[in-house]
Amino acid sequence: MLTTLGAAIAPGIAILSYFYLKDKYEMEPLLMVIKTFIYGILIVFPVMLVQYGLSTELAPGAFMESFVLAGFLEESFKWAMIYYTAYKHVEFDEPYDGIVYAAAVSLGFATVENFLYLLKHGLSTAFFRALLPVSSHGLFGVMMGYYMGKAKFSLTATKRRLYLTLSLLVSFVLHGTYDYILNSGQNVYLWLIIPFMAVLWIVALDRSRQALRMSISYAFGRKYDQEV
Repeated sequence: MLTTLGAAIAPGIAILSYFYLKDKYEMEPLLMVIKTFIYGILIVFPVMLVQYGLSTELAPGAFMESFVLAGFLEESFKWAMIYYTAYKHVEFDEPYDGIVYAAAVSLGFATVENFLYLLKHGLSTAFFRALLPVSSHGLFGVMMGYYMGKAKFSLTATKRRLYLTLSLLVSFVLHGTYDYILNSGQNVYLWLIIPFMAVLWIVALDRSRQALRMSISYAFGRKYDQEV
């Protein structure tokens, strides 16, 4: 059990640590990041309950299962948790913070999923789970957090609404696409999942660099006076 728990936790902690330590200007309080990670853990069970109820009532196909039950439902719960805890918190004081807190919630969620999967299927799947499901959740969180950071520090209400909408829309479409590839059969999966994940990593890392650049003026006490 302890070995399984360690294997389940390690990938999420590693990815979160990477994005946390990239915040070289003003790191977030570690306790706040840990609390946000725990919030991600806590939403797994209500999400699973809703998913079970909807799948029983609707008997969904691959598209609905991927984009609605997985993509939209899971990312909506994450988005709401981030918005009502981290986004409105005083510690969310620079654009890059969105990435840290969204990644923390997403990876907390992914860690519980990973543990339950390894408990059922064994440690032989641990490496695959770290490379794909856990890292993909973290990267969906990075994309969500990037747009939340832009929303928080936008100069107009219109732009704030736009970026908040994009923070959910982009993450849920990416999540749904990822799951749809998984559900499309082994032949299609093998051809698509590797380029999909490669592009996702490239884009997420680029967005994290952009968010860091936007955070410089906040970290040094100067008002960021450009439209974000």
